[in-house]
Amino acid sequence: MNSLHVTSNREKIAMRISWYSIAVNVFLSLGKFVAGIFGHSAAMVSDAIHSASDVFATFIVMAGIKISGRASDDDHQYGHERLECVASILLSVILALTGLAIGYAGIEKILNQDTESITIPTFLPLAAAIISIVVKEAMYWYTRHYALMLESDALMADAWHHRSDSLSSVGSFIGILGARMGYPILDPIASVVICLMILQAGYEIFMGAIDKMVDKACSKEEEDAMRAKVAAIPGVNHIDLLHTRQFGSRIFVDVEVSADDNLTLLQSHQIAESIHHSIEKDFPNVKHCMVHINPVSEVCHECYGEHRH
Repeated sequence: MNSLHVTSNREKIAMRISWYSIAVNVFLSLGKFVAGIFGHSAAMVSDAIHSASDVFATFIVMAGIKISGRASDDDHQYGHERLECVASILLSVILALTGLAIGYAGIEKILNQDTESITIPTFLPLAAAIISIVVKEAMYWYTRHYALMLESDALMADAWHHRSDSLSSVGSFIGILGARMGYPILDPIASVVICLMILQAGYEIFMGAIDKMVDKACSKEEEDAMRAKVAAIPGVNHIDLLHTRQFGSRIFVDVEVSADDNLTLLQSHQIAESIHHSIEKDFPNVKHCMVHINPVSEVCHECYGEHRH
């Protein structure tokens, strides 16, 4: 399967997931807003606004994936994959701001609580909170599944937006139930805990995107698998160097191997081609593998020795 088809299929799946997310968020935000208004629950109205903001976040995901899937051009000869990381960074910031807003509202309620002014909500927003928790948690796992399958940081960030909405609804549920039971303080306490969980998720998404923006190497396990694949190629005497760097959702690989210096140029080229095709075939996320052949008699292991073991 060529890289263009993989990119096209990846984009198609991501767009489908994103449109599902938008449809779910629009449906839930409208339902929760109506439940909050008629059920006398300010917490549920805030939860509805949170769901509506997720629609904006999903559009950022779609833009990031769409742009990152563009083919290389004269100005971007290595492609546009890193732009998906930019979308992930934007989403992590939005996620963090969402968490801070929830936490701030919770702390403000704790410091300025006035239980006498609280209108006891009806059962309607409580039911809406339960539905929201179930639906958004399902969307989290659904989006997370495809984010892992496509190795998409932007989709993973969107999955965590579903999880943050689910947690927000948990806070609303606790607050509404607590108010109905005579313990309204449970709502702001839950909000502060949820804030910390959302901030942690935002931090992890942000750092994951930054790693791919600064050419972080692949995991040792993945590099070891590549070394094993290269070492098995006929004609390879020794692997002198193998470096990897993550470029958005793709990987670039640089390999230097030593081979018999009596080989003809054509034979050395065939070894290099075998390495190149083997790595790109067996590791679908590898966008390009650059191979260099060193003659055995001139190999300096101190110069070409591998730096990662």
